[in-house]
Amino acid sequence: MSKIAYLDCPTGIAGDMCLGALIDAGVPVEYLTENLNRLGIADDYQLRVEGVRRNGQQAMKAYVNIPNVQGEPPTFDPHRHHHGEGTRYLPEIEQMLQAAEIPDRVRKWSLAVFRRLAAAEGDVHGVSLDRVHFHEVGATDAIVDIVGTCLGLDWLGIDRLYCSPLPTGGGTVKAAHGQIPIPSPAVLRLWEMRQVPVYGNGIDRELVTPTGAALTVTLVDSFGTPPAMTLQKMGRGAGSRDLPIPNILRLWIGEDEQPQQVDRVYVLETQIDDLSPQAIGYVFDKLFEVGALDVFTQPVGMKKNRPGVLLTVVCAPDKRDTCEAVLFRETTTLGIRHTLQYRSILSREFRSVKLPYGEVRLKIARDTTGKIVNVQPEYEDVATLARQQDLSWQNIYRLALLQWEQNAN
Repeated sequence: MSKIAYLDCPTGIAGDMCLGALIDAGVPVEYLTENLNRLGIADDYQLRVEGVRRNGQQAMKAYVNIPNVQGEPPTFDPHRHHHGEGTRYLPEIEQMLQAAEIPDRVRKWSLAVFRRLAAAEGDVHGVSLDRVHFHEVGATDAIVDIVGTCLGLDWLGIDRLYCSPLPTGGGTVKAAHGQIPIPSPAVLRLWEMRQVPVYGNGIDRELVTPTGAALTVTLVDSFGTPPAMTLQKMGRGAGSRDLPIPNILRLWIGEDEQPQQVDRVYVLETQIDDLSPQAIGYVFDKLFEVGALDVFTQPVGMKKNRPGVLLTVVCAPDKRDTCEAVLFRETTTLGIRHTLQYRSILSREFRSVKLPYGEVRLKIARDTTGKIVNVQPEYEDVATLARQQDLSWQNIYRLALLQWEQNAN
């Protein structure tokens, strides 16, 4: 069993909401500050939490207080746009994280989030990654939000993270470069990077901050409805403003009791009765080139008693639009059905065995306990040696399995 978590974001997501939800779920504030201080920012912030109510519902509010320019004690301004006021270049952030004595998984996650955020800001403003120095990337509160969230997920032992579709919000907000529309350009670019499902909920406020968007598009496995899980606890993180609905991020934490890893895939289907079989073969190649996981056809009887084929494509959620574009461009179809489905998968790895004729790779499948449940020689390796040596494919296949069994013993 693996530990999973789901971010339920009816009013969006920001870094401080993530921190509040994680602390409410049991992550000690002392643990967060101890590790954050290893980044060399102990004098630059103060992390404070308190229980608050949003539309009558209790939640934990996290405050990242920043000293003012006169060096006076940290204060919190609820009207300050939550991106801080300090500025650092991305390489400085990376150096801080590389040098700090923090868990390796936290360092890896944090680096990935900052690089994703910097890539979005760089695209928006037309600068290279090493020259990105926007407040959204370098401010102390963004560092606390991002690294603190990664610390909290690691402390809870979360193996996989999922997230609901995100609300777009609306209106405008004051940022480092003046008044900008909501969603902000950086948030839109981040959503585009992962093909995030979004919707309008009628609230014209900033609901997803660049920090919140960067955390989700980097750390979340997939977006959509909650995964199958045994719910164990829930953390609630409050936003700063009162909204028509409770401004609360809900973090669901539980266990995935599936014996295999579970992910989600789109299944695309279309029936075709007026396309050359040669073109169908070409479509297969193009679909695999753009990242389809599987493609297959089945014979079907269509209207007016015409024989045709049912063309089915299995792909990751972020590849759906690309695969559909190939189907519309390369076939005569006028419509494609798509469904989002769960898929149980075994972890796999490749190993090679040496035969007198050359090497053959084998695909090794394991369950969640690490037990080997299936071993299969790679078709292309077997076929290549069979052609080269003028031997039967089955002969090379059996030799490869026999060699694997001898090595295993």
